[in-house]
Amino acid sequence: MNGFERRKEKKIEQIYSASFQLFSKYGFQKVTVNEIAQQARVSPATIYNYFGTKEQLYADMLMNWMDKQLEQYEEILDSGLSFPEKSKEIMMLEAQNLKILSDEFLKFPSSEFSGLAQALESYSEQKVTGFFMKFVALGKHEGYIHRDQTEETAMMYFTMFKNELSRHWEASNQERLTCNVDQFMELFFFGLAGQAQK
Repeated sequence: MNGFERRKEKKIEQIYSASFQLFSKYGFQKVTVNEIAQQARVSPATIYNYFGTKEQLYADMLMNWMDKQLEQYEEILDSGLSFPEKSKEIMMLEAQNLKILSDEFLKFPSSEFSGLAQALESYSEQKVTGFFMKFVALGKHEGYIHRDQTEETAMMYFTMFKNELSRHWEASNQERLTCNVDQFMELFFFGLAGQAQK
């Protein structure tokens, strides 16, 4: 990567960071390209040259943020933690991220973002599903997911738990939720009956 490409990449990261902060704080409608440019320390023309429109910047920024979250999940999956610990870390992050998305980023006029829903779905199919297949394969290999379970069923099960965690992810409730996560994860792996009696 030459100097020009490095400078361009740095500017794009600054724009993503500034737009994430502003969009999450004030919402899409109230933030202008000029405000993003000022916070990112670039010119508005630079933003238009790289992204074309505020809508495209928003979509690209969201995909960039999702890529970074997925990188975190990959790092956890490749770490030395046990599979239940990995599952707990990933599920907690995913629940938190889902709350951020639903609260801050996915409340916009659909007429302005006709392609964003399809882009998110495509992202999920291409990247999230690939990660989850790896997650399930590791769980099966380590004996935490039954070998007869399909990836689709395991993903649906994981999603049900994650969605419920996300629903309870509120500032006033986080401490209590964090205390209950170990019980929650035991329920996730062993059901209401608990581990089989030996």
